[in-house]
Order: sequence, then C-alpha cells, then structure tokens
Amino acid sequence: MARRKKIYEGKAKTLFEGPEPGTLVQYFKDDATAYNAEKRDVIEGKGVLNNRLSEYFMTGLSHIGVPTHFLKRINMREQLIRAVEIIPLEVIVRNYAAGSMAKRMGMEEGTPLPRPIVEFSYKDDSLGDPLVPEEYIIAFGWASQQDLDDMVALALRVNDFMSGVMYGVGIKLVDFKIEIGRLYDGDYQRLVVADEISPDSCRLWDIESGQKLDKDVFRRDLGDLADAYAEVARRLGVMPNTAPQPSKPTLIN
Repeated sequence: MARRKKIYEGKAKTLFEGPEPGTLVQYFKDDATAYNAEKRDVIEGKGVLNNRLSEYFMTGLSHIGVPTHFLKRINMREQLIRAVEIIPLEVIVRNYAAGSMAKRMGMEEGTPLPRPIVEFSYKDDSLGDPLVPEEYIIAFGWASQQDLDDMVALALRVNDFMSGVMYGVGIKLVDFKIEIGRLYDGDYQRLVVADEISPDSCRLWDIESGQKLDKDVFRRDLGDLADAYAEVARRLGVMPNTAPQPSKPTLIN
C-alpha cells in the first residue's frame, strides 16, 4: 500500500490516513520505550510481532462479540483500522499485583488479587499517566457514567478472553491496559477496543517458571525483548516456526 498522509506518530505506532473515509492505517514501529520514554531503543522485528499478535487478539475478540477498531492486516507491519475518537484514558485490568500497583500497595509481585481490579489512568506522558478516580473522569467530561460502566464491562470481557487464551498456552495474564474509542454512526455512538493488544501493553509470565514475556524484559534488562515476544507468538501459533530444520544424515555405502 502506498504511503499516505501521516495523521499521528506515537512511541510505538504511526497512524496514516486510510484508503477510505473513516479508516486509518496503523503502522507498528520497532521502537521500544519505558519510563515515559526515558529509556528507549530499537528492537528489530518488534513491530512485526506486535502487529501479528494484536491482529490475533483483536480478531479473537470480534469472534466473541467484543467490538474493536480492527478491520484487517495489510502487511507484516500495517493494519487497516476504523478511525475512532480515543477517550483520553488507559483502562488497566489487574489480576495479580505487579509493577506500580505492587510498589504502591507494598505487595509482593505476583500476589493474586481477590478479583480483577479495573483502574483508569489519564493519558498524559508529561504527567506520568496518573491514576484518576471515576469522579475526576466524569467531572472533567472525559466520559460519562454510562461510558465508564460500558468501559469496565468491555475491559472485563477482554480479560476473560485474554486470560483463557494465555492460560491455554502456559502463560499467566498478570495485567494489561487497553484504550477505548468512540465510533460514531450518525448520532449513534458505540465504544470499541482500540489502539493495540500486545506484549507491549500486557504483563505475561510463564506459568511454570515465572519468566517474563512482556515489556518488563526491556524495562528491567532481563534479556532479549524480541525473543520474549517471539515466544508468545510461537505458543499462540501466530508466527510460523521458520527455523531451518537439520537435514537427515546421508548413508554412505
């Protein structure tokens, strides 16, 4: 697909105008960032893996009736998506204490939570994406109470789906974050899962060993990030195993 007008560039993705009104092309970059971009690097192949993994998860969600912005994958790095109005919030679902929550609450990482906990953070890198209560969200007009109820319901459905899929391949879904967008059809509005779902936006631990298979590998210098993401893709059957196979020995008479 020919390159089109750039609409927006973020830390991990770039959006271009789409081929038809109401569509965008989402390009996945190889850039890796952490700590609000204070740490950054380029990880070869990361964008390809995230594109394929996000396609896998978004397609799976659509099959169980969860609406998303995803339309189709164009190539190894690009997706065709619906243009939506992004609500300026990250919706975080936590199944186990980890990361900022473990630090904030003085809990040991990996502690199971009594039930999934949904949190909201305000999307602003300059502020460090601070957690915000529902009262702030409604008072500042970012979303209505009905929107919040719908967002929580969407997030918990995503959690049910993702938890089951990951458990089936020996991976624990510790937590994840999603973004929600408003999709308009005339005067009618509906909320859809937007942005991406990938190891960039999830914490994924091997059930048996506890090995991290997500962006914490980069944050904490735990190894090769591309290898971790490739392992997730391999287990899910998203990327074919193209490693050369050893040839059979030849008998010499």
